[in-house]
Amino acid sequence: MIHVVAAITAKPGQRTAVLQAFKDNVPAVLAEAGCIEYGAVVDLPDGPALQAKLGDDAFFVIEKWESMAALAAHGASPHMLAYAKKTRELVASRAIHILTAA
Repeated sequence: MIHVVAAITAKPGQRTAVLQAFKDNVPAVLAEAGCIEYGAVVDLPDGPALQAKLGDDAFFVIEKWESMAALAAHGASPHMLAYAKKTRELVASRAIHILTAA
């Protein structure tokens, strides 16, 4: 199984718009062959003092895929290419971490 944690930072004030585009795309991604999990997460409001905050403009995408082939197909899918185009001007940075079990 492949795990992905994507750190997305929107341009100031644009996180809501990016998250809406993301949420609109989720059903298509979940329908992809090999997709086990796909969702966005943000800071827990009023979390404990030990919580490292992402901040108001950032979120993580948590993904699980059956294989690297499934992840590669996801990245090349028409709906992901359309999502990237739609959000390109709204995103300040992104870092994609592709992981496997230790």
